Amino acid sequence: MKIIEVKGNTFCIDTGNEYIPFYKVNDKEIILLDSGLKTERERIGKLVNDNDFIVKAIICSHAHIDHIGNCSYFKEKYNSIIAMPAYEALLCSSVVNLKVYYSSQTLAEVKENFGHMVCDTDIMIFNNQSHIEVFGLKFNIVHTSGHSPGHICIITPDDVMYLGDTLLSSEIMKAAKLPFAQIISEDLKSKIKLKELKHNKYIVAHKGVYTDIANLIEDNIKQYDVVANSIFRLIDDGMTMDNIKTAVIIAFNIKINSKYRYHLIERLLKPYIEYLSEIGRVETKIQDGELIYSKVICSE
Repeated sequence: MKIIEVKGNTFCIDTGNEYIPFYKVNDKEIILLDSGLKTERERIGKLVNDNDFIVKAIICSHAHIDHIGNCSYFKEKYNSIIAMPAYEALLCSSVVNLKVYYSSQTLAEVKENFGHMVCDTDIMIFNNQSHIEVFGLKFNIVHTSGHSPGHICIITPDDVMYLGDTLLSSEIMKAAKLPFAQIISEDLKSKIKLKELKHNKYIVAHKGVYTDIANLIEDNIKQYDVVANSIFRLIDDGMTMDNIKTAVIIAFNIKINSKYRYHLIERLLKPYIEYLSEIGRVETKIQDGELIYSKVICSE
């Protein structure tokens, strides 16, 4: 685990799994952009301590487990201010709300596996906001829904844009068997929105630092198309969601070794089926009491 200098007072922590940006308010005080996984907590905490940093605030891009896993920890330790998009903040405000997202698991399972994600948000970022101020510092906000409903990109005072999960590095994108977006059609719009923006540097959570993201945007869009087409080819007339899931698990050589993994694959796959339905390539009907998916045959 190491610190990478990006520009000016903007740095990032390379955890091995992801980049966690931070902005130095001064030599001691920092503002984190996201807080990483709980499993990385000890190493992140050691790095912070070894550098005599105080985490004054955390601005969160979205409320996924690998981005808010240590918010409550830092808030308790340093009395950190937490800022987060309003929808995401409500999602992680209680175990009951998290159950809505992790709908395939029982409330007890959600509490055990994801209870550490619950945190109190001090500053909610609403859809009509283009910036927030933290300790007198202005961080511009770009709303990029899709990967999650309230996902945002955050621009530091050094004009460094933290992209969160709006984009993935090309290597990670291509290695991911089912790269995730909760609403693919919205996520693609957000990726296209990024084409209109120009900033000095860009940080991708998974993972890299870029001076130009034009090619990365195209790579990400193309890879979603590749995965969607691969799933489409596996669909035969009259398949249930479970049938499609089984076909994808086999064709993509996905290992299922736990109940959590099984439900995770379901959550990753469903947005692709919904997207194929939205663009008119898959249709649904009720047959013998089941929801059935079939390819749409396009006439010449």
